[in-house]
Amino acid sequence: MPQSLVRRTLLPVVLLALSLLLTATVDDAEAQTSEGGVVLDGRSRNGVAVDLQALPLGPDIDVDMDGVLSEDFWARAIPIDDFTQQVPVQGADPSQRTEIRVAYDEDAFYIGAMLFDDPEEILAYQMRRDEGLGTDDRFMWILDTFRDGRTGYFFEMNANGLMGDGLMGGGGGGGRINKSWDGIWEGQVARLPNGWSVEVRIPFRTINFDPRADTWGINFQRTVRRTNEEILWRGWLQNQGLFNPVFAGQVTGLQDLSQGIGLEVKPYVTQGWRQVTANEDPTDYPGDIGGDLTYSITPGLRAAVSYNTDFAEVEVDQRLINLTRFPLRLPEQRDFFLEGSGVYSFAPRSGPTPYFSRRIGLESGQAIPIQYGGRLGGQAGPFELGFIQVGTNAVGIGPELPMEDGVPREQFTVARVKRRLWTQSAVGAIYTRRGTSPLPGGEGVEVRHTAGVDVDLKTASFLGNKNLEFEGFFVWNSNPEPAEDRTTSELTARGFRLNFPNDRYQAHLSYREFGDHYSPAVGFVRRNNFRRIEPRIAWAPRPQSIAWLRQVEWSLQYRQLSDLKTGRILERTWDFGLLEMNFESQDRLELQATRQYEFLDQEFDLDGIPILPGDYNVWGLNLRGNTASRRRVSLRGGLGWEEFWDGTRWSYSADVSFRPAVGYQFAVEYEHNDIDLPRGALSTNVVRFDGAWDISPWASVTSNVQWDDISDTVGLFALFRWIVQPGNEIFFVYNHNWQQFGAGEDVLDRRFATLSRGATLKVNYTWRW
Repeated sequence: MPQSLVRRTLLPVVLLALSLLLTATVDDAEAQTSEGGVVLDGRSRNGVAVDLQALPLGPDIDVDMDGVLSEDFWARAIPIDDFTQQVPVQGADPSQRTEIRVAYDEDAFYIGAMLFDDPEEILAYQMRRDEGLGTDDRFMWILDTFRDGRTGYFFEMNANGLMGDGLMGGGGGGGRINKSWDGIWEGQVARLPNGWSVEVRIPFRTINFDPRADTWGINFQRTVRRTNEEILWRGWLQNQGLFNPVFAGQVTGLQDLSQGIGLEVKPYVTQGWRQVTANEDPTDYPGDIGGDLTYSITPGLRAAVSYNTDFAEVEVDQRLINLTRFPLRLPEQRDFFLEGSGVYSFAPRSGPTPYFSRRIGLESGQAIPIQYGGRLGGQAGPFELGFIQVGTNAVGIGPELPMEDGVPREQFTVARVKRRLWTQSAVGAIYTRRGTSPLPGGEGVEVRHTAGVDVDLKTASFLGNKNLEFEGFFVWNSNPEPAEDRTTSELTARGFRLNFPNDRYQAHLSYREFGDHYSPAVGFVRRNNFRRIEPRIAWAPRPQSIAWLRQVEWSLQYRQLSDLKTGRILERTWDFGLLEMNFESQDRLELQATRQYEFLDQEFDLDGIPILPGDYNVWGLNLRGNTASRRRVSLRGGLGWEEFWDGTRWSYSADVSFRPAVGYQFAVEYEHNDIDLPRGALSTNVVRFDGAWDISPWASVTSNVQWDDISDTVGLFALFRWIVQPGNEIFFVYNHNWQQFGAGEDVLDRRFATLSRGATLKVNYTWRW
């Protein structure tokens, strides 16, 4: 698409949308005053939000954390019970009654919830910390302690006492929850003849807040799984929800709260055994000590230092087979990089990714020792801040080791700042630095820089109560080849996205350009040298006359990529969402068709099969679906056919989960691809088995076994975790990898030899002052 056409067509649309968005955002900001906000779902009395009053407790009151709300002070606390259905019938009364009370003393915040129900009908399979509760009845709540409508804390429990938590952030909520955060808090439940009750104690040392404020944002949601019903206290419109804290209610009356001196020390010790058959000395017994030191510089800003950072308990990556010519992006699983990571979210829907934490301490999937790590994050007035400094050790470099096989010592710096605007919007900047020490015989230190700015404008009151969003970004990186002249266009990525994310009508328009040498040294880029435009529209009505159907959706998306330098079209794709049905039973079915043109400028190899340059026009058809996860046996799968380059590809996947009893869960996943090309054929298989035994909410055993016929390896990962008490844990990890040989059609002819195996015991303890 010529740049002149882009200016004539896209620029007026963007300017008009920005003017509408800014007008609505300012109006929204004026409506949400600091004296109590506004209830955007219509739940109010005389136009004033009904607050939740926190009951202060004296120092002589002892709270028995047993899940039963039997203490006298719970009877004195004023309850809330005005919950409303979000689904299946927006605005309807819930099928089950819920009462919630809150209290506090100098050191902690207490929640007491009574969830009335038929005890024989309660669904609760899970017990393990942070396990997903898509199978169970659940009680969730959020705390927006700074009342900024963007960040906060998420918690959930079920009737078995499972505890889940996470951090909200990344630019205004919208469902982005970082569940790697494990706060130190306590929750207990009790099964009763008339339902189940929850008793929670959250120490103030666990969370950040402004001690001068007597009001927090707070919201609650309850799921009744058998009826697929979601009910909320506030934000119950289907355009809103629990994870958008701007729609939360308020808890008032908080005074004289103490965070102590804000110091936390968390040391660890590890002892392991490891055997690698390829090594000259195959067996060793690695052990180490280290830990984290955290200090609250202010009540809203925390600094942490980590020495000999260890990730022994992190689960192995899921096996994936890459059938494209671009790199795969695997998710981060290490706690040090996940905690507080929401602030580093940078134009997430547009994908420039100037910071990708897996570029630190990992090389080709293998761990690189992290010598030290420092982290700063939190709130400072209207600013949200994030800072990371990490140093990694050299691996495989020495006088007798070939330098091409080694990884040098490196220093990483990441800095991020966001400035709140109005009610939900923000503007931010990011900077990263990567310094690489020279290999033996080299000179100097190679330093690469990246800098960028982004704007995130949101309003929840467009056309009354609709959501409208605008995202814009510009990122530059230093020249990776200083001897070559590079233009600013070649070294940058820039773009915008206009989004209308609402329940029944959805639309977006995005535009982005990635320069030929845009390559952030601590970031991730799949593809360079393109200009991309992508519009999408969708209609998702909720048929009231069909009792068994909750929502149906049709969508259409167009995507065009062209070469930045020549203007040649590289890719043109039409995605037809032919039908998506979400049933009241929680089952789901989706049918999608794709028409794609792609220009391949150079040959690439697909597991030994050459894919030749040329123009390709292909069709594809995919059918996907799943059954309700609340059932003891649930299924998820897909079937696909497509014209694959100048051949064909059939693919299918299946995932079967079995929950025979409370605390036991087993799952088998299988993925198969059958590719037929004029120059050869390829068949791929990936199998994964997961098993879990949750002994209690405090102790669990989890494991997985993975195999694929591309690497011909089998991997076993097993983890025992015992939470002695919140903050004090014991981990035992076992890994075993086998290499397959003698593979043939007869499975009995296949043999496996051990590549590596090992075990690690890790103990950590937390002291707080």
